[in-house]
Amino acid sequence: MNPTVTDATARTPGTSPVGAPQATTADTGETGRKVVIRIRRQDAPDKPETARWEEFAIPYRPNMNVISCLQYIAAHPVTTDGKRTTPPVWDSGCLEEVCGACTMLINGRTRQSCSALVDKLGDPGEPITLEPMTKFPLVRDLFVDRQRLFEDLKRTKCWVPVDGTYDLGPGPRISERLHDERYPLSRCISCGCCLEACPQYTPANEFVGAAVISQVRLFNDHPIGAALKDERLEVLMGEGGIADCGKAGNCVEVCPKEIPLLESIAAVQRQETVYAIKRFFTK
Repeated sequence: MNPTVTDATARTPGTSPVGAPQATTADTGETGRKVVIRIRRQDAPDKPETARWEEFAIPYRPNMNVISCLQYIAAHPVTTDGKRTTPPVWDSGCLEEVCGACTMLINGRTRQSCSALVDKLGDPGEPITLEPMTKFPLVRDLFVDRQRLFEDLKRTKCWVPVDGTYDLGPGPRISERLHDERYPLSRCISCGCCLEACPQYTPANEFVGAAVISQVRLFNDHPIGAALKDERLEVLMGEGGIADCGKAGNCVEVCPKEIPLLESIAAVQRQETVYAIKRFFTK
């Protein structure tokens, strides 16, 4: 979650004693320019009556991203109309598009907020809107619970089953061709962007979504991971499996790692077909 306001951050050059932002040339690098951030807020998942918009003005700095704006607001939680409020809550970790935690809706588009640069989010002076993802349970403000995604990865056994209690020696060699096919799939950071953009993935159903299907392909194609291939395919043949995919293609458009998700879906569907035929004739 986001850092809280501390004595070290509560008073910084360019702020008033109560924390209201006062832009200076040193702060902004461009006298008087402010970045306006509108945040969709809610105090708790069971308090929809507290849902509201709050607007903040942040001194502009070159190359600032959305996370740096949120950090400034957390240290100076005063709205543009002078009202003191609580620091907004969000989730983040690595701040370099690796952990996948800081996904949110920025100007209506799902993306990673650490790699969302203010200079590329519309014209100067236009408000930047921040909202939580809608496909996962809300915790507070911009922070959601992505546990469903991780449970689906466990349900589909997306891991390599290796007994690490003793030395097994070198693993099987992988061809360069297979390595080149699998590497893009391994870049998935479980950020949830593809799930937020998917029209088939909703809180009311069990669909696992493109991220999980692509990880199934990754581990099915691994020489050791293939030991659980049939178990993974069995899960994806059930409720919420690959048959629920509508091939909208939104997942590919929003993936921050440019993973070929539609290719993965097609590949796993072919594996499903072969598995279903084999299962039918071996009953």
